[in-house]
Amino acid sequence: MIRFSNMIEKGIRAASMLVTVITLIWLTDFFSDSLISCLLLVWKHTVGRVDVPVLGAAGDIEIGAIGWGGFCIAIMAVCGMKKRLGTVFRGKPGKWYVMLTLPLLAVAIVTYAANWGAGYGILYRSDGNLGLYYDQIFSYVGWSVLSGLSLFAAGVYIFGMDRIYVEQKKAEQYRVQAAVYRTLEEQYTQERRLRHDLKNHVLALRGLWEEQAWERLGDYLGRMEDSAQLGGNEEATGNRAVDALLCQKRKMAEDKSITWECDVRIPKRCHINEFDLCILFGNILDNAVEACERLQRKEQESGMQPFIRVQAGAVKGCFLLEVKNSMNEAYKQKGKNTETESRQGHGIGLLNVGDVVREYNGVMKTEIHNGVYDISVLLPFADPAYDTERVV
Repeated sequence: MIRFSNMIEKGIRAASMLVTVITLIWLTDFFSDSLISCLLLVWKHTVGRVDVPVLGAAGDIEIGAIGWGGFCIAIMAVCGMKKRLGTVFRGKPGKWYVMLTLPLLAVAIVTYAANWGAGYGILYRSDGNLGLYYDQIFSYVGWSVLSGLSLFAAGVYIFGMDRIYVEQKKAEQYRVQAAVYRTLEEQYTQERRLRHDLKNHVLALRGLWEEQAWERLGDYLGRMEDSAQLGGNEEATGNRAVDALLCQKRKMAEDKSITWECDVRIPKRCHINEFDLCILFGNILDNAVEACERLQRKEQESGMQPFIRVQAGAVKGCFLLEVKNSMNEAYKQKGKNTETESRQGHGIGLLNVGDVVREYNGVMKTEIHNGVYDISVLLPFADPAYDTERVV
């Protein structure tokens, strides 16, 4: 059933791409034909000294040349947008393709109907007041404006739909991340409270142990375990939200048998917003965990242990974050990176990271070498006076 659903979605995507490309070629061809015809009439009248030039008077070769010229221009124009169109049709759900295709079909049908109704002839007639030459000029200019506006509307709709989708996904992920980080902050605060009360808990446990009240002792330990996650927390960045985030990612990596190494130093007077720090660490580490999971079983069996190395700190007036992780070489050969490739969220993680980097006038660099994916983020400090606190 899932395979059948995927086949339907791929079919919808292919049909949407076909309709979009054909519509753009069609509208561009109409626009080019009208513009070329108008220019040719003007040239015949002014340079060729023909009082009333008529297209097609030289035979079908002239009409064919205009048609092929407009078609070639349309093909070149659409090919020039190939990369941009590729991003539009990457990673969208089936409903999005349907919403994109139906209005484009309507635009194409209306344009074709207008073209067919004109009969490839004169759209404007002045009842002989201006003459056949000017009637043709106004007709082709009118048709050029109509097809140009249709082409512009189609382009705005296509790329506008893509922009709206990306913004919606980014906003959705921002909301989800904010909720997750608030939950992590609450969990971390609860754990700190438990550690603060550890002395009282130890006294209570000692009392139950001396009384040999094993059942009550077990119940007491169970309540302590439920009240907070007591696993070792090696992260202590000085920023509680980042602490909680790194702790969660470390546990996620350990559960998946991924070697985790973390050496982070957060400046005490860091001007980088706490939420932005969580976006940087969260998205990059999510991609790193996913990349390690992609390692083929034969690679793991050959002794290649998946790993994630996290380093961050102040370097010459800047905050430097660097994450290295193992990755599947097959994805490098296919030209893919470690970014999330789900249908619903392709590229959104690095888009969020890129937004933070641009906000702080920083730079981001990614490299793939010998099966290791390396991403570095460098953000300049607004205030040169800063201090660091080591994190293990």
